[in-house]
Amino acid sequence: MGVAVTATPREIKLAYKRLAVRYHPDKHGGSTQFEEDFKRVSVAYQVLGDPARRAVYDYQLQVVARRAEEARRQQQFRSQGQHVYGVPMPPPTPLRTRRPAGAAERHYRTISREKPKFTRRDYLVTLGIFGLLILFMLSVKVTMDHVTAVSNYEDGLAAYVNRSWGTAHGFFTEALHFKPTYAEALQRRGEIEQLAYQNYRAARTDYRAALANATGRTAAQLWYRLGQCHNNLNQPDSAEWCLGHALALDSLLSGARLARGETRLFGLNDFHAAIQDFSAGLRLRKQQDRTLKYLTYRGLAYYKLGDYAAARNDYQQVLLRNPRSGQVYFLLGRLAQQQESAADACAFFRQAVKLGYSYAAAAQQQTCP
Repeated sequence: MGVAVTATPREIKLAYKRLAVRYHPDKHGGSTQFEEDFKRVSVAYQVLGDPARRAVYDYQLQVVARRAEEARRQQQFRSQGQHVYGVPMPPPTPLRTRRPAGAAERHYRTISREKPKFTRRDYLVTLGIFGLLILFMLSVKVTMDHVTAVSNYEDGLAAYVNRSWGTAHGFFTEALHFKPTYAEALQRRGEIEQLAYQNYRAARTDYRAALANATGRTAAQLWYRLGQCHNNLNQPDSAEWCLGHALALDSLLSGARLARGETRLFGLNDFHAAIQDFSAGLRLRKQQDRTLKYLTYRGLAYYKLGDYAAARNDYQQVLLRNPRSGQVYFLLGRLAQQQESAADACAFFRQAVKLGYSYAAAAQQQTCP
């Protein structure tokens, strides 16, 4: 067929058509020689045109080639005097390698074992592996500490809601052991120290630590709590500064404004500023039952400034909501004393004593015959 071993079926078919036209007997006057050639071409195409028969034919060619190669190799190692079928062997084809060494010239040499040497790349890879291992361990520890801290905080929050202060304090402390910067746990523990235990120094420490990671309204609330602690520790200047900072962050924080008014009234004797804070805070405060104390304080600030009408108005508003307030009757008695109305002062002091306000008894003895 005259085609390569790797010829495609299309190439084989084209070669067959070319040879069939070339050796067809009709083109050569019916010559028997071309007829035999045409038959050989047809047989070759039947073998190569069928994939299965072609595979068998290729395999047979490979077997013949391997056998021929094996015979050639065997003939190369026969002595030149050896005859095959009485015919001297042709000289062997020169090899690219020498003949195998005989037993006499074979010897063995011990190969020295080289010590392993670390290259710079090996050191870098080792350091990288150790670094990744350390980072993995740190990430696992941080994750586990965070999960444990959150779990303890949630348990403490449940106890906090149920007013189990000791249990809540323990859970919050445990959460802070695993995550010292846990702002929520610091704030809640500070509230327990301040409101339940009256340990204002410990509460102040927790609030300051929580402020490091707090923003917005949460930070304003913390500054407000911190101002209360300073106020309870008789540090009015620090208390006013903290409460002012809270109001700068959240101007609608009524508790901070009322607390600053209280600080200005009792700690700094700044009565005008105290009245302004009380008035603004009372406008913001929606729970009326929690405004009576600050109404009383505002009335006291008016009293200190000599505005007795405004002071009486605030005291009367308190009495309308809480008629059994002995303190307010006592303050009204002091107001009557300033206005030189002894009869009214005695009546107010008697009512205050009747309602159980102990400070009114001494004032009654001094004023009333």
